[in-house]
Amino acid sequence: MSTLGIDLGTQSVRAIILTDEGVLAGEGTAPLESVRRNGEHEQDPTSWWTAVVAAVHTARQGLDASQIEAVAVDGTSGTILLANSEGAPITPALMYDDVRATAEAEVVNRVGAEAWLANGYARMQPAWALPKWLWLRRHWLAEEFSKARLLHQTDFINESLVGGRVATDCSTALKTGCDLQQVRWPLPLLDALELPSRMLPPLVEPGKPLGRLGARVATLLGLRAGVRVVAGMTDSCAAQMGAGALTPGSWNCVLGTTLALKGVSETLLRDPDGAMYSHRGPGGLWLPGGASSSGAGILSARLRHADLAALGVAAAARPDPSFFTYPLAGRGERFPFVAPDAESFSTGEPADDVEAYAAMALGLAFVERLCFDHLDGLGARIDGRISFTGGGARSDHWTQLRADVLGRQVHRPRHAEPAVGMALLAAGSTSRTVRDDVVTEPAPERHRALLRTYRTFLDAIEQRGWASAVLIAHARRRAA
Repeated sequence: MSTLGIDLGTQSVRAIILTDEGVLAGEGTAPLESVRRNGEHEQDPTSWWTAVVAAVHTARQGLDASQIEAVAVDGTSGTILLANSEGAPITPALMYDDVRATAEAEVVNRVGAEAWLANGYARMQPAWALPKWLWLRRHWLAEEFSKARLLHQTDFINESLVGGRVATDCSTALKTGCDLQQVRWPLPLLDALELPSRMLPPLVEPGKPLGRLGARVATLLGLRAGVRVVAGMTDSCAAQMGAGALTPGSWNCVLGTTLALKGVSETLLRDPDGAMYSHRGPGGLWLPGGASSSGAGILSARLRHADLAALGVAAAARPDPSFFTYPLAGRGERFPFVAPDAESFSTGEPADDVEAYAAMALGLAFVERLCFDHLDGLGARIDGRISFTGGGARSDHWTQLRADVLGRQVHRPRHAEPAVGMALLAAGSTSRTVRDDVVTEPAPERHRALLRTYRTFLDAIEQRGWASAVLIAHARRRAA
């Protein structure tokens, strides 16, 4: 028997079929398109379903699809839309890094300060789902809003799979205000914000059953009717599960369009700046981490027609640049600090595309190190296994650079990605992994040289007032 994992990414949908023995039997990908403008980021929700169908068709080619017994779906954290009573979208999807709800975030934080502090993150960010829901109430047609339902990205696909309404998992619901410790919606708080709780789906824990695949949808996907659909997680939690980062002190760093870090803690960590937050994990553990707005997306935006793999090879043959580019493709930063007005900048002028690539890669490695500095300052254990996943982990140049900046041994599991984590969750496994690691060791001399440039990175962040003095001072101490 086998299971199907589906990852709803930013630029594509990915489907993975995994056997009971942990063998990757099939995979498929289908592209997605976005609309970005002035801090806003939207997608057409119906395009997700079209891409899911295409990706599943590719993944199951040449396989006995009747052997697939369960499916789970992950999605981007904080992505929401309004839908009618039948589940058809009436708004575009406001994506995970859409920061239009800046004013609404202030209201949400004023009203819900005690609740968010109890959840461990102190403040919600404009890109989170609850501020965006409030933005929709203020800006969408009142008549349509009053009849609408709020759906998360995974809800929309799960409803399409089972042919009816479904619950949402508490991992996905975190940024919509879910009480993490009680796994329930904060009803009095929602009343104070004038957000009708009837618009929300019920809550379940990841891995719980949501329903079964109906005959019509099964035929469309080329699967058998009756396949179990189970509640998934956010994409970073799914990647963490696929990478096997499930022991205290271990961390998984997902580098795709954006960078996300997720680790394991025995206690609930609290971040007064609100950049870090925790999900509930299996076995009473907590999964702290954060999602940056920085990432590999800047390469696609600025070097659109270049061969990025070739640039990586060329950059590896040159000395490291003496300057860096802060790697924001859009506006606003979410982790390792919260700075809604942050924008990309460069401390030098690249001579060619190779140097431009190297400067952006270096800036991203510095952002990643500052994430670890922030986590360490909050009391998180960071002494365990570090794994790199996501599209950026395929680059040998980038992986070595990141290992050298961190000064840590890193692992690259060959088949650890969000879709694999969802296939494992669908199988009922929270400990088994598909792992065949490539290990990268840091180069001590390069590490020391890069830390000198890292200190200029910290100076530049401090000058712009983006990060707290406490974080900058702690990062400097660790880099000394």
